[in-house]
Amino acid sequence: MASTDVEHTGGHAEVVDTGWRREPAEAPSARFGWHGMATKTFSGAAIFFALFLLAMIIGNHTGHIEDLYLIAFAVGTLFFAVRGWWMGRGKWS
Repeated sequence: MASTDVEHTGGHAEVVDTGWRREPAEAPSARFGWHGMATKTFSGAAIFFALFLLAMIIGNHTGHIEDLYLIAFAVGTLFFAVRGWWMGRGKWS
């Protein structure tokens, strides 16, 4: 059976410092400068897609059921964007 260990063929064990350290659980990616989610980007994307959904109302369809679905999804998207902004307004960035 093949071994799962990495074997070095150089004949001597060379220690390579990769820079990886044990990081705290509350900020595991602090070394990379990333803390949290990109809420402004998510809000901007949600507003863009809601406007895109509302723009799709203008089309060549004759029924209005499609319009109701487009409006409902646009309102739902805007709801979550505004809710995210509202819940995070007291937090400092």
